[in-house]
Amino acid sequence: MRVLYERCCGLDVHKKSVTACVLTPEGRETRTFGTMTADLLELADWLLGKAVTHVAMESTGVFWKPPYNLLEGTGLELLVVNAAHIKAVPGRKTDVRDAEWIAELLQHGLLRGSFIPERPQRELRELVRYRTQIIRERVRAVQRIQKLLEGANIKLSSVATDILGVSGRAMLSALAAGETDPAALAAMARGRLKSKRPELEAALRGLVGEHQRLLLQSGLRHLDFLEEEIARLDEEVKGRMVPFQKELEALDAIPGCAQRSAESFLAEVGSDVSRFPTHRPPASWARICPGTNESAGKRRSGATGHGNQWLRGTLVEMAHGAARSRGYLGAQYHRIAARRGKKRAAVAVGHSILVMAYHVLRDDTPYRELGRNYFDERDRKAVTKNAVKRLERLGFKVTLEEATKVA
Repeated sequence: MRVLYERCCGLDVHKKSVTACVLTPEGRETRTFGTMTADLLELADWLLGKAVTHVAMESTGVFWKPPYNLLEGTGLELLVVNAAHIKAVPGRKTDVRDAEWIAELLQHGLLRGSFIPERPQRELRELVRYRTQIIRERVRAVQRIQKLLEGANIKLSSVATDILGVSGRAMLSALAAGETDPAALAAMARGRLKSKRPELEAALRGLVGEHQRLLLQSGLRHLDFLEEEIARLDEEVKGRMVPFQKELEALDAIPGCAQRSAESFLAEVGSDVSRFPTHRPPASWARICPGTNESAGKRRSGATGHGNQWLRGTLVEMAHGAARSRGYLGAQYHRIAARRGKKRAAVAVGHSILVMAYHVLRDDTPYRELGRNYFDERDRKAVTKNAVKRLERLGFKVTLEEATKVA
């Protein structure tokens, strides 16, 4: 095979060590370095001393990040490669052999690097992902409080949709402070909950012990802390999103795409989607499209598989929001859910949102709503024929007449 890169290096990265194999016209040389900053700087000096131009490493967990961070500004061409693409040939497996195999593949141009965004986007991505984790922790904290209330015979969730809204929070705070009178607790209701005071009194009559009050106080304090952290992260992300206001507004027009969802999408994919030739690479990256598994003319499981869980989760969350809309995406969700189930419908709608977002950002065109009746209009003849057949089976005689359109 033809050699494309005369001076290249393959890195086999682990938590405590990095094995580097350098291939040059002078021969092959392998060394092992630690992963502390001083060790990685020594690795960088060694590679520059060898006049290496290209470096490839596996994207194993988060261990690739320390060497990538220190080699990023040295002028070297860095490739972070999917480990599944560079599996070594069967046989004895060692760190040295892995590094040599990566270097050999790189030397002949057989490796394709993964998408690694610039440092500002990587920092934004870490912030947004951490905020997502804190939001999920808040959900778990609310679930723990709900479980605690059930154990104390407090059935507040059976009456109030949000037990931690303004009314619910006031009731729980009073309950944690020692208030036991159901009438006094129900009197704290605000808004539409005022009309449910009799139901609230029945729901707030329970058996709350001292240990349950202690746990409820702890749960409410923890919830306050999480909400404060989410607010701080929101402010930080908002400040970093100032240059992307145009993109945020364009995404916000898509049904189901709220502020946080749009920020998460841009943090994962970036504002410049032209790096992807079509919408298919990001869809495959997120595993939001059906998988392909065919052999000898037989189609096997089309499971989506595992991809970027953050982007996939954002798109599925958008899909559930769009399912409640009265436009094209809502119609698509209910159309698929009736045949394939809600989970498959959410994945399909998430894929549609990804395609829409890609074209909105790439082509700088606003989102255009197709309407809830799009699928019926597309298959107008088939829909009409099926509707007539159903009525005839019920014993009706059907005569169709085109309605006069009012100008």
